[in-house]
Amino acid sequence: MSVSILILTLNEETNIAACLKSLDWSDDIVVLDSLSSDRTAEIARARGARVVERPFDNWSAHQNWAVRNIDFRHPWVLYLDADERCPEDLRDEVLRCATPQAEQAAFRIRRKDFYMGRWLRHAQLYPTWLVRLFRPGRISYERLVNPVATVDGPVGALEAHFLHYPFSHGLSHWVARHNRYSDVEAIEALKLREQASAPLSDLWSRDPNLRRRALKDLFFRLPARPLVKFVYYFFWRRAFLDGRPGITYATLLVIYEYLIECKCRELRYLERGLPL
Repeated sequence: MSVSILILTLNEETNIAACLKSLDWSDDIVVLDSLSSDRTAEIARARGARVVERPFDNWSAHQNWAVRNIDFRHPWVLYLDADERCPEDLRDEVLRCATPQAEQAAFRIRRKDFYMGRWLRHAQLYPTWLVRLFRPGRISYERLVNPVATVDGPVGALEAHFLHYPFSHGLSHWVARHNRYSDVEAIEALKLREQASAPLSDLWSRDPNLRRRALKDLFFRLPARPLVKFVYYFFWRRAFLDGRPGITYATLLVIYEYLIECKCRELRYLERGLPL
């Protein structure tokens, strides 16, 4: 065994047992719990996980604290959230690639999002590559929400996917969470607009992180962003091919983008001392 597991939790008693079951092949599972008020920590300990508790501040600070302060037993760490699962094909590939002698410092893994039992292949930005398997001493994170990983060394890519169930707590929970996210995304958007634009050449970079940053930079400078997102999801990505779940999910993402834009305008008003 050369792979430890990191799971971030906050009130995840609905998900944690199933997540841990998909990871029971590892002998070192660490749950970083943000002082849950439900049975999350109790369930995790009962299933053999180590539970480390720390108050949540923001995503990048929380993840940076984890990789710098947790004493993992193995040289590689696979990171999942409680609403994510590791299928058998991903397990096998992780164990095959994450060896002590591997030249890579990290690996990117694609994610499959599900809603109402349907894989949302068209109604979102698939394929989304995320750095989830890494050597903890060679990774750091940026941004207050939806952090971007910076890796010191070569980054590989795995063929298998991990599975994500973003609506496992119900639609109301998803809406409330993304309402909170939109507060931070509005701040990040205004900060980005004050900076110099990313080089357009990064849009064709072989590094997915650079491409993602360049796309986000370009997107946040576009007028009528919610409308652009609507056209992208419904006409370019053809979200309707994922059936009613796809149409619902794409509509929610457009609403989320509109919330961010409204909150950007609100922040500008407040900065100028104008009444809302």
